[in-house]
Amino acid sequence: MKITDAEIIAMMQEERSQEKGLRVLMDTYQSRLYWHIRRMIVDHDLAQDVLQDTFIKVYQNFHQFKQESKLYTWLYRIATNEALQQLNKLKRMNRTDEDPEYHLVNMVADNISTEADEIQVLLQKAIQTLPEKQKLVFMMRYYDDLPYEEISNIVDMSVGTLKTNYHYAKQKIESYIKENYQE
Repeated sequence: MKITDAEIIAMMQEERSQEKGLRVLMDTYQSRLYWHIRRMIVDHDLAQDVLQDTFIKVYQNFHQFKQESKLYTWLYRIATNEALQQLNKLKRMNRTDEDPEYHLVNMVADNISTEADEIQVLLQKAIQTLPEKQKLVFMMRYYDDLPYEEISNIVDMSVGTLKTNYHYAKQKIESYIKENYQE
């Protein structure tokens, strides 16, 4: 029996069922949020930490959920913000001569399974070279197939700006793959 978002929200709003509601919410959305975070962070352990931070934030701030958007959209926004904070922290820690994008590209190579085909590896590397906004929009649209309107609610950007960012991201990824693919 699948529990609906309305039922999860009702459990989370009721003090006596809040913990159960959180467990159900985590069971329902953990995998999707993990993979969204993992595509941004790349490293499995860091993605797990960010996912935990996301659920802590959700628990602490559930009273602020006004139901003006879908539950998943709200969760996605929190996960995105937590992942971006972690990436910024990593950038501050890596204030050395090494370029942070270079570091992320190398992490992609280290974290992809050996059976992964060359194009998939190139795609992941290409995504990591995109500017943050383009990367975010591309991943939400390409991997999660979210409509622009929903992405707009998550990242607080106009639909027109999102479409432009997605278009530029696609062009850059195609160029990167064409330049780096050896048959």
